[in-house]
Amino acid sequence: MTATNLIAAEPIDRRAVVTRHNVVHRSADAKHFLQVGNGEFAFAMDVTGLQTLDREFEPAIPLHTMSNWGWHRFPNDGSYRYEQTLSEFEVGGRTITYADRQKSPAGEYFRANPHRVNLARIGLWWEGQDADGSADLAAFTEIEQELDLWSGCVTSRYKFRGEPVTVQTVADPRMDAVAFRIQSPLLESGQLGVAVRFSYPAGEWGPAADDFSQPDAHATQLHDSGADVAAFSRTLDDFKYSVLAVGDKQSVESIGQHAWRITWPGAESADIAFRFSTPETVNKGATFDVARSRAAAHWKEFWRSGGAIDLGAVDDPRAREIERRVVLSQYLTAIQNGSLPPQETGLLCNSWFGKQHLEMHWWHAAHFPLWGRPEILARSMDWYRQITPQARRIAERQGYDGVRWPKMCGPDGISSPSGVGEFLVWQQPHVIWLAESLYRTAPTAETRAEYAELVDQTARFMADFAVADEHGNYHLPAPLIPAQECYRPRETRDPTFELAYWHWALSTAQQWRTRAGLPREQQWDRVIDHLAHPAVRSGQYAAVAVDPFTNWHDHPSMLCALGVLPRTPLIDPAIMRATADSVEEDWDWQSTWGWDYPVMAMTRARCGQPELAVAALLRDSPKNGYLPNGHNYQEPRLPIYLPGNGGTLTAVAMMAAGWEGAPDRPAPGFPADWPVRFEGLAPMP
Repeated sequence: MTATNLIAAEPIDRRAVVTRHNVVHRSADAKHFLQVGNGEFAFAMDVTGLQTLDREFEPAIPLHTMSNWGWHRFPNDGSYRYEQTLSEFEVGGRTITYADRQKSPAGEYFRANPHRVNLARIGLWWEGQDADGSADLAAFTEIEQELDLWSGCVTSRYKFRGEPVTVQTVADPRMDAVAFRIQSPLLESGQLGVAVRFSYPAGEWGPAADDFSQPDAHATQLHDSGADVAAFSRTLDDFKYSVLAVGDKQSVESIGQHAWRITWPGAESADIAFRFSTPETVNKGATFDVARSRAAAHWKEFWRSGGAIDLGAVDDPRAREIERRVVLSQYLTAIQNGSLPPQETGLLCNSWFGKQHLEMHWWHAAHFPLWGRPEILARSMDWYRQITPQARRIAERQGYDGVRWPKMCGPDGISSPSGVGEFLVWQQPHVIWLAESLYRTAPTAETRAEYAELVDQTARFMADFAVADEHGNYHLPAPLIPAQECYRPRETRDPTFELAYWHWALSTAQQWRTRAGLPREQQWDRVIDHLAHPAVRSGQYAAVAVDPFTNWHDHPSMLCALGVLPRTPLIDPAIMRATADSVEEDWDWQSTWGWDYPVMAMTRARCGQPELAVAALLRDSPKNGYLPNGHNYQEPRLPIYLPGNGGTLTAVAMMAAGWEGAPDRPAPGFPADWPVRFEGLAPMP
């Protein structure tokens, strides 16, 4: 037995691995924020343990309280109709409409609506505070904030105006609630408390979700204000929700049209919990002690179950950073993934107006079955069934069989107008991949029955979308934009990654039929057997099959064809290796995005280059940086980027547990001399 085998067989001290990556902040900074949450709800905080310093930096920290049910629509005063967003295209002898009129008045309306709302801003209040809650950073000193990953609790210690303050912050894993324990001599004198402020939605693409300039556009009512409870009801046009603040001997006073302060005169320690819900939900309040106890049990079970990896015995200093990213990414993706596929910025702020964008769902959730947590992916898979009628209407409108999944949509599944997103197709096979990963986790008749219809209807569209030429070869036709989005839709066809994905997904859909005892679909086989091969130029795979063939910026998505995907008959590993070499040398890495680095790592691993896989995963590049809190920062408008976190988890699971056809050795995607210890990980296809 080799040393690597011996170490891999030893049990992992999971608590030691997890807690050595607890997040600690010792200064107030725009990038020093944390979140607690449960997949359906999340609360973001600064170093005060609350949302106190959100506007003290430029750009501002996006500190929001968000949920999967908190969606608002502006009134449709222009009487816009979705049909006003459509344009006609000729494809294979048929006229097809796409909602590409993004910048038309109707397009802008349907693109921005619905949008996710910030349910409340909960920050410190102090005597003499300005009406808008602005703060003086110099008043906060001796900061030490720690996220204890094992318990899911954040403890923030600091001095405010020279007096000590301690705040513990925790999210309840069973209800949409955040709870605090605040300790300070300033509480007793009534000089310190909590301020809760409500805003109208900004309805914008970007970090800011609040519009405090329209106080008369929304309504807030305080129904109860006793010693232990304050109940607020909120009305934003047609959207209504409730907030229940439960404390102990608390005093609630208005400090503005939509703002209240909560204080505890005479007490040096105070607990308060905020429960958020729709009016239809029974609004039973939370308490700090219950929320903390539930969170501790939840996170202990989370870390003790599922997969784990321990790189502590690896001498290479890069291993420590990989392990840190893995541990924090597990936490961050768990608190953002629930019943809806998350947006790229999860439950922190509104990229894409807060909407789902389904080409990213693979990156957000494909790792969960690999890490032994298929139930988290399964939650969001149910949503595809809910929006199937909308996806079917898209396919019917365009004259296709089956269902066509949108790229960007709200919880209603209505595709948002876009000059880019409407022409993406790589979100379509994701449903088959994700269903197959759940089946591999539990290969039972029950799993097959649960997802068979989604797989079948997804594949029917894919087979019908491919167009045969005069020689009987099938192509992915224009208008189309590949995963590398910098191509003109009217002129683009046969992107390398999408061709390979079409082949893999239709072949997998046929397996679902045979598993159920059904005959193979002949048309699917015709497409599989006669699908166009990717374009090869100078011994490398081009991105697309037409001029300019490859733009050397944005996502190097052709690498996904053997990296994200297993080998198919369409891809030659030697050509892909040459392609990866060329991308490594010549690509404009400044223009890439967070998931491109896990892609390169997976491609290098499948090509038998584990050292290069590690180098790719940690490549020094602006979009591949991970903040102390574990988030993959991209730029001010994308302060976090969950596809980077999810991609890292997928790549590391694959590099450790292997893949079909991988070399027969432990951790085949890592260098052979790395003593990698892991347990509970599943191999990639």
